[in-house]
Amino acid sequence: MIGMLRGKVWEIQLERLVLDVHGVGYLLTVPYGLLAGLCPGQELVVYTHVVRREDDLSLYGFSSLEEKQLFLEMLSVSGIGPKAAISLLSTFGAVQIESAIASEDLNLLTKVPGIGKKTAQRLILELKEKFKGHVSLPSAGESPLTHTEALQTLQALGFGLEEARQALKHVLKVSEDLTTEEQVKKALRLLAGS
Repeated sequence: MIGMLRGKVWEIQLERLVLDVHGVGYLLTVPYGLLAGLCPGQELVVYTHVVRREDDLSLYGFSSLEEKQLFLEMLSVSGIGPKAAISLLSTFGAVQIESAIASEDLNLLTKVPGIGKKTAQRLILELKEKFKGHVSLPSAGESPLTHTEALQTLQALGFGLEEARQALKHVLKVSEDLTTEEQVKKALRLLAGS
């Protein structure tokens, strides 16, 4: 239906934004990380998914194809609706969710409002095999939280998930004991040079 939109940010709300595409304002529900750092008038590309229900037609937007794909994977799990999937993405971001599912981290998943123990168990049961191979779990010296925070910060600054992930991987290879701020600064230098 509508796979991608490119336009100018018209209005920013809580977990929603209006994107002006040639004079048509699309109301999109988006993860919180996408809103960070946005301002009205800014040019933006979002990958979209339409959710149709009997009494509702909603448009969801994502900063990357990977994030959209994770949203769709979560929707395929019974008991997970669009609101719960967006809530997960807003709370943790794609990388941390994939890691939590792959490592069967129930405690992390149940920290999200609306995600109970049974729902978290279903997420793990149905999706863990999909994320086992391609999730890079933190190395011994790397905190999953600071790595994710740095990744989300880079994404909020407009970098794609994969380029941000590769830059951080390179930065952490050189020196593991870095604060989130140091990780972001070093990754930005690396990304600016490429």
